[in-house]
Amino acid sequence: MAHTWISMYLPPDINPAQASIAYGCRALPKLNEELQSEDLQTRQKALMALCDLMHDPEHVYVAIDIGCLESLRVLLKDTNHMVRIKTTEVLSIMATHTVGRDGFLRDGIVTALSQLLNDPQPACRENLHLAFQHLAQVPSGRPRPLRRPTA
Repeated sequence: MAHTWISMYLPPDINPAQASIAYGCRALPKLNEELQSEDLQTRQKALMALCDLMHDPEHVYVAIDIGCLESLRVLLKDTNHMVRIKTTEVLSIMATHTVGRDGFLRDGIVTALSQLLNDPQPACRENLHLAFQHLAQVPSGRPRPLRRPTA
């Protein structure tokens, strides 16, 4: 006769380090909220999900528009080394896109990144230098001036 067996272990196809992402236009605002969470694991999962999403320039544009750069700037000062590493990884991926580089220059991310030049984690410094390398490749060779309305 068969008996019910309830396992104490997660199913093999569930990754506990991966955040569940909302669908459509709600995905990035939800991740931005999770970046500001007090729970360390929630922040780490949100950063891992952002690493996947930031390869698309449209997602980078939306992320900058909803204020993810400000949340990421705060996470650069986090005490957990994994949060700092993943934050610099997200920023280095964002820096591969023109809209991301423009957002860095406009929102002052360069100054916040420069505070990590002496970070004890080598992976954090590698991502930091990669972000600076991408940032140095602005097509015009200099940041585009902000357009001011003419009177």
